[in-house]
Amino acid sequence: MSDRPKTPLLDQITRPADLKGLTDAQLVQVAQELRQETIAAVSVTGGHLGAGLGVVELTTALHAVFDTPRDKVIWDVSHQCYPHKILTGRRDRIRTLRMKDGLSGFTKRSESPYDPFGAAHSSTSISAALGFAVARDLGGVIPEGNGDAIAVIGDGSMSAGMAFEAMNNAGHLGKRLIVILNDNEMSIAPPVGALSSYLSRLYAGEPFQELKAAAKGAVSLLPEPFREGAKRAKDMLKGMAVGGTLFEALGFSYLGPIDGHDMDQLLPVLRTVKARATGPILIHVLTKKGKGYAPAEAARDKGHATAKFDMVTGEQKKAPSNAPSYTSVFGNELVKLAAADDKICAVTAAMPDGTGLNLMAERYPSRTFDVGIAEQHGVTFAAALAAGGMKPFCAMYSTFLQRGYDQVVHDVAIQRLPVRFAIDRAGLVGADGATHAGSFDIGFMANLPGMVVMAAADEAELVHMVATAAAHDDGPIAFRYPRGEGEGVEMPETPEVLEIGKGRMIQEGKRVALLSFGTRLGEVRKAAEALSAKGITPTIADARFAKPLDRNLILQLAADHEALITIEEGAVGGFGSHVAQLLAEEGVFDSGLKYRSMVLPDTFIDQASPADMYEVAAMNAPQIEAKVLEVLGVATIGEKRA
Repeated sequence: MSDRPKTPLLDQITRPADLKGLTDAQLVQVAQELRQETIAAVSVTGGHLGAGLGVVELTTALHAVFDTPRDKVIWDVSHQCYPHKILTGRRDRIRTLRMKDGLSGFTKRSESPYDPFGAAHSSTSISAALGFAVARDLGGVIPEGNGDAIAVIGDGSMSAGMAFEAMNNAGHLGKRLIVILNDNEMSIAPPVGALSSYLSRLYAGEPFQELKAAAKGAVSLLPEPFREGAKRAKDMLKGMAVGGTLFEALGFSYLGPIDGHDMDQLLPVLRTVKARATGPILIHVLTKKGKGYAPAEAARDKGHATAKFDMVTGEQKKAPSNAPSYTSVFGNELVKLAAADDKICAVTAAMPDGTGLNLMAERYPSRTFDVGIAEQHGVTFAAALAAGGMKPFCAMYSTFLQRGYDQVVHDVAIQRLPVRFAIDRAGLVGADGATHAGSFDIGFMANLPGMVVMAAADEAELVHMVATAAAHDDGPIAFRYPRGEGEGVEMPETPEVLEIGKGRMIQEGKRVALLSFGTRLGEVRKAAEALSAKGITPTIADARFAKPLDRNLILQLAADHEALITIEEGAVGGFGSHVAQLLAEEGVFDSGLKYRSMVLPDTFIDQASPADMYEVAAMNAPQIEAKVLEVLGVATIGEKRA
């Protein structure tokens, strides 16, 4: 395979309207070419492969039948939107996916009118589609016009409470709304829970095979009045003792299940629904994640997220690692602690591999809980595990923990329950961009009474913090760490339980003190080396704790230096703000301390490499060095001399 597959029909498609003149057989060919182009593009860029391959036929059929961008297709999570981007005028840029100044890996309103609603967290599509449907009926005016609203949601996303809240509301309002349940039996991890079992029973064994044959035979009947078509489908399903009773109870007409890779089923059903639907309807479509690319189909995660890869073998081209990832350090350390303490357990929300809890699940399956895409439930579940005498570690990405914030406040913090929050993907994460950045957790955790908030400066510190969290029974505790490899430091043989609220001195110096919180410490050290060449030797300290603060350390640094600068990988309102509050209350500013706080800028930073994103944020070593020179007035002296 060359990098560019032959795609004669796809080459003629510059926008979805170009699909309208094609025959059904030609649409089948477009889908085949679209699959090859998607594989070729992701082999160059890396990214989310499996989800997109699963919806190639569905994407082609939707754009052929509906009138986008007037009709709104809303992709839940939007991991699966690459084929959609290729068909909607962005093929020429598809090999810039997830790169600096390139296409987003998710749908993004500012990128194209064909992306009516941005998404990168799950289970929001039905709420959004209902909003568009109501806006249409109320006469809302937007440049593209307001037509049908179609939510495409996976079975994993459907398990989250928000999807049911939206369906309940949609059933009550009765607006014309189309929900396509893209059922591939798999979100990122295999889907868990009773809903998944329910969907499996809907098409288990014989009945689905009969329906599939019947649906193919009934293709000529489907375009007849919708009532009759729907009645046939319902009667067939009820006769097989399966059916969409759960969805019908919520007020939706249920149609399916149909084969999402068979255009002979997809096209007639979508055309019928477009022509005849009145109220809310749910179309149950069966697909296969990774479909049509053997290496993805064979992978455990069906090629969910991949690095660049060889198209022929599927082998990923990952750079050799010099140090363990923070995620694996956490996972390994937790398994060691769980071996010595049978009260330690772990909770995650559909991210066992991403959070390193797959290691715990293999060793201690009865104490490891993947609650599915349900962060709110996961946090409260962990709270009650703690109330019940267990030692739960609630492992979630910073960006996903936001979804359970009410529960962190109400169910954990107010009740002072010892839930241990392992906050992965803290700071700027790279290719996933602003939606996945862990920018806000320092602020939103540190302002809660009784919450202990730690940040690891390197992987050895993370080992100590996991042990510290395990030993902490007096209320909730959180520790944050970034995506990617550690610093390559020597790992401790035995973890140390840190004294709560105590930082550490890294080097003694004069005039200016640099107080780091988290993994910018490496950049702070580099800045200090560059400064020493200019005759300035800063003091460096690692705060370790944003809550409670090490008052003695901070006040001593303030007393012994003319300037104090804090550095953290988080938004304004976090560690630096707490330090400023302490200094103000203690009257330190009254005697002339120069204080600066380096935080992420007040903007959402687009995807690039983490190093590039921190450059944009002005938080790499050169900018730390410049900040020191500026606060000491050295830079201005240099300019005057020049």
